[in-house]
Amino acid sequence: MNTYSKTLLRFSAIFALLGAVLGSHMAGAGGPEFKTVHAHILVVGWLSLFAFAVYYKVFTPANRTLAALHVWSAIIGTIGLTSGMWLYYVRPFNFGDAFTTVFFIVGGTILLLSFAFFLILTFMKTEEEK
Repeated sequence: MNTYSKTLLRFSAIFALLGAVLGSHMAGAGGPEFKTVHAHILVVGWLSLFAFAVYYKVFTPANRTLAALHVWSAIIGTIGLTSGMWLYYVRPFNFGDAFTTVFFIVGGTILLLSFAFFLILTFMKTEEEK
């Protein structure tokens, strides 16, 4: 489980830097077009993934399958939600509305599942409690 902690911590650090760079860009450019994406990158990408990393450092979940589902859906969902949000709000490419909307929704849904998996994990006994 320590590898889950390290993996989540590394992705958290990537999102922290990305969020800081976006915030710096917005401050320099004086434009708010990235504010929603910036906020979600920091809250979901940096803070949530960091909190999950701490959980896996402190606790050893008894259900390894559910833990794996949680970790990878959190990472994939965070990437999907924030990149989908960027495609949807900023529209950097000429993708159709249907594609950007579905991409955004699928990423968000995967992330929502990861939070549900985490909720279930927190109510299950850990290896230390057995």
